[in-house]
Amino acid sequence: MPLITVDYTDRLAGCFDRRGFGLALNRLAVKLIDAKPEACKTRFRRTEEAVVGADAETFALVAIGFEIFPGRSAPAKAALAEAAVAALPEYLGADPGAVQAAVSVVETDRDSYRSAVFGG
Repeated sequence: MPLITVDYTDRLAGCFDRRGFGLALNRLAVKLIDAKPEACKTRFRRTEEAVVGADAETFALVAIGFEIFPGRSAPAKAALAEAAVAALPEYLGADPGAVQAAVSVVETDRDSYRSAVFGG
């Protein structure tokens, strides 16, 4: 744990360094919420469409969700969210256009979570 999900708008597919950003998010989780490096799992989901706001301006959207075990302080969770937003521009390429970013850090029940490695 943590389980990190990054949803991103289709428009960013060609310019978003997902692997680099995933590794950066994993490192931030280790540094800011004391996650174990081998427990960090980050996945990316490409979204065809997103609507941001009520006007005609079109934003690309990156929505980052951290699922973590309970026990981290509110300031630690806030620091993780802030650091994730701050790191994002470095991985978006030269001209991604207008991008809206959102981050949530939520706790998941430790007793019901399971993880396993299969094969070799």
